Amino acid sequence: MAKRLIPALNRVLVEKIIPPSKNHAGILLPEKTNKLNSGKVVAVGPGARDRDGKLIAVSVKEGDTVLLPEYGGTEVKLADKE
Repeated sequence: MAKRLIPALNRVLVEKIIPPSKNHAGILLPEKTNKLNSGKVVAVGPGARDRDGKLIAVSVKEGDTVLLPEYGGTEVKLADKE
Protein backbone atom coordinates (compact mmCIF):
# COMPACT_ATOMS: atom_id res chain seq x y z
CA MET A 1 0.00 0.00 0.00
CA ALA A 2 2.81 2.42 0.87
CA LYS A 3 4.51 1.71 -2.46
CA ARG A 4 2.14 4.28 -4.00
CA LEU A 5 4.10 7.00 -2.21
CA ILE A 6 7.44 7.59 -3.93
CA PRO A 7 9.90 9.89 -2.11
CA ALA A 8 11.58 12.61 -4.15
CA LEU A 9 15.25 13.55 -4.05
CA ASN A 10 16.87 12.55 -0.73
CA ARG A 11 13.63 11.85 1.16
CA VAL A 12 12.94 8.56 2.96
CA LEU A 13 9.56 6.92 3.69
CA VAL A 14 9.60 5.17 7.07
CA GLU A 15 6.94 2.98 8.71
CA LYS A 16 6.94 3.45 12.48
CA ILE A 17 7.54 0.29 14.52
CA ILE A 18 5.09 -0.01 17.40
CA PRO A 19 6.60 -1.98 20.31
CA PRO A 20 4.57 -4.99 21.46
CA SER A 21 2.45 -4.61 24.58
CA LYS A 22 2.82 -8.32 25.48
CA ASN A 23 5.74 -10.72 25.34
CA HIS A 24 5.61 -14.22 23.81
CA ALA A 25 4.33 -15.70 27.10
CA GLY A 26 1.38 -13.27 27.25
CA ILE A 27 2.73 -11.07 30.06
CA LEU A 28 1.74 -7.40 29.70
CA LEU A 29 4.75 -5.13 29.38
CA PRO A 30 4.64 -1.67 31.02
CA GLU A 31 5.16 1.39 28.85
CA LYS A 32 8.60 2.84 29.28
CA THR A 33 8.92 6.55 29.89
CA ASN A 34 11.82 6.86 27.44
CA LYS A 35 10.47 4.94 24.46
CA LEU A 36 12.82 4.51 21.55
CA ASN A 37 11.25 5.74 18.33
CA SER A 38 12.29 3.48 15.50
CA GLY A 39 10.97 2.60 12.09
CA LYS A 40 11.52 0.47 9.01
CA VAL A 41 12.53 2.13 5.74
CA VAL A 42 9.82 1.42 3.14
CA ALA A 43 11.02 3.57 0.21
CA VAL A 44 14.03 5.75 -0.58
CA GLY A 45 14.36 8.61 -3.07
CA PRO A 46 17.12 8.56 -5.70
CA GLY A 47 19.21 11.21 -3.91
CA ALA A 48 20.06 14.86 -4.40
CA ARG A 49 22.50 16.50 -6.79
CA ASP A 50 25.42 18.69 -5.74
CA ARG A 51 26.52 21.92 -7.45
CA ASP A 52 28.44 19.99 -10.11
CA GLY A 53 25.40 17.86 -10.97
CA LYS A 54 26.75 14.65 -9.42
CA LEU A 55 24.17 12.43 -7.73
CA ILE A 56 24.65 12.02 -3.98
CA ALA A 57 22.94 8.75 -3.07
CA VAL A 58 20.97 8.26 0.15
CA SER A 59 22.88 6.22 2.75
CA VAL A 60 19.93 4.00 3.78
CA LYS A 61 18.13 1.33 1.75
CA GLU A 62 14.73 -0.35 1.90
CA GLY A 63 14.39 -2.72 4.85
CA ASP A 64 16.84 -0.86 7.14
CA THR A 65 15.77 0.01 10.68
CA VAL A 66 16.32 3.64 11.62
CA LEU A 67 15.84 5.85 14.68
CA LEU A 68 13.29 8.64 14.39
CA PRO A 69 13.44 12.05 16.07
CA GLU A 70 10.56 12.72 18.47
CA TYR A 71 9.29 15.82 16.63
CA GLY A 72 10.89 15.44 13.20
CA GLY A 73 9.58 14.45 9.81
CA THR A 74 6.11 14.65 8.33
CA GLU A 75 3.47 12.24 9.60
CA VAL A 76 1.47 10.40 6.92
CA LYS A 77 -1.35 7.96 7.61
CA LEU A 78 -2.23 5.46 4.90
CA ALA A 79 -4.71 2.63 5.58
CA ASP A 80 -4.35 2.68 9.39
CA LYS A 81 -0.54 2.71 9.21
CA GLU A 82 1.55 5.60 10.42
